[in-house]
Amino acid sequence: MEERLDRVLAHLGLGTRKEVGKLIRAGSVRVDGAVVRDRGYKLDPEAARIEVRGEPVRYARHFYVLLHKPAGVITATRSERETTVLDLLPDALWRDDLRPVGRLDRDTEGLLVLTNHGELLHRLTHPRWKVAKVYFAELASELPEDAARRFAEGVLDFAPAELEALGPRAARVTLYEGKHRQVRRMFAALGAPVAYLRRERFGPLELGGLEPGQARPLRAAEAAALLEAVGLA
Repeated sequence: MEERLDRVLAHLGLGTRKEVGKLIRAGSVRVDGAVVRDRGYKLDPEAARIEVRGEPVRYARHFYVLLHKPAGVITATRSERETTVLDLLPDALWRDDLRPVGRLDRDTEGLLVLTNHGELLHRLTHPRWKVAKVYFAELASELPEDAARRFAEGVLDFAPAELEALGPRAARVTLYEGKHRQVRRMFAALGAPVAYLRRERFGPLELGGLEPGQARPLRAAEAAALLEAVGLA
C-alpha cells in the first residue's frame, strides 16, 4: 500500500509532519537512490529504500516497548497533573501512537507493554486468549492456610487464579484476566492486604533485570512470541 513520504517519516519517529517536511524540502531524503523534495510523494514503505541524511531508514509498521512501570506513575498516555507511562520513555522510544496493553494501578510496579499494534492490544486484553499475567505480592498480614484453594476456586466474582505461597506474607499469583485492582481485591478478601505488588511476567515476556522506570524495545523473538500467543503470528 502506498503512503505519503512525510507520513512515513513521521511514523518512524523522525519528527512531526512539519519537521519531516522541512527535511524533505531541504533535499535530505532519498527514495531508491533519488532525492525527493515533495512531501506528498507516494511510495510503498515496505518495498522502497529510504535514506535520511545519507543514513538508511528501516521501516516498521508496528512498534513494541517493554517498560518497568514504577509505583506512583499512572497507566495513561497523557495527564496535565501526573506522570504517565509515556512520560517515562526516552526520546528514542517515544511515539504518540503508543498505547499501554492493559493497566497497572498507580501503586503497582512491573512489566507493562506499549504498542501501536491495535489488533494485538485488543487480543492481549481480551479474556478469550487467556494470556497469563504473573505477579509477586508482599502482604501486610499472613496468608490463610487455604489461600491457594480459595484462589483456585475463584475469589469474589473473579475467575480462578493460581497462587503459590512463598512465605507467610509473600506469594506469586497467576491470572488469566485483568480486572481493575484484581490482585489487591482478591488478597483483601482473604484478610491479607497487599503491601507491595509487582508484575513479573506478561504472556511470554519477563521483566528480567529492567529497573523501575527503564524501557527497551522488544527483541524480534519476543515480539514474535507475543504475536503467536494470540494467534497473530
